Amino acid sequence: MAFVITSPCIGEKAADCVEACPVDAIHDAGETYLIDPDVCIDCGACEPVCPVSAIFQEDSVPDEEQPWIAINRDFFRNR
Repeated sequence: MAFVITSPCIGEKAADCVEACPVDAIHDAGETYLIDPDVCIDCGACEPVCPVSAIFQEDSVPDEEQPWIAINRDFFRNR
């Protein structure tokens, strides 16, 4: 189970999560950062450092943010 970056990250770009990730799973996707679900080790290091609370464990993503699960997956599937 991977962590997912959701809509509050749009335009934030603080990158605290990128620095906290021990496996380089978080990448710049233009207006937001996204987490590669195949690289994420589910350590949770990124979640507490996010200044806009945009990061959730996949099974805890709020209902209104559910599309972001596919957005994260699809971005890396096409790379």
